[in-house]
Amino acid sequence: MFEDKVLVCKDCGAEFVFTAGEQEFYAEKGFQNEPTRCKACRTARKNARSNDRGERVMYDAVCSDCGAPCKVSFNPNPEKPVYCNDCYAKRRNA
Repeated sequence: MFEDKVLVCKDCGAEFVFTAGEQEFYAEKGFQNEPTRCKACRTARKNARSNDRGERVMYDAVCSDCGAPCKVSFNPNPEKPVYCNDCYAKRRNA
């Protein structure tokens, strides 16, 4: 049913093959559009987007239950408890 197609990357202009297997996968997932970029350009675009977000800032904190030092992704408020991963998991499962 599906046959390999040669497509042209809209970024670099290189030809790339949209394989029958890839077409079948796209059909199973309900994707309407064919890929417009070659694998190298898709990877470069994905890496550029993740680099734009920058590094995640982590803050030092002390667990309110066990007193262990930990790192959290938010600036801790001294009026609210902060839990390390282990204590947080225990509270969530309780």
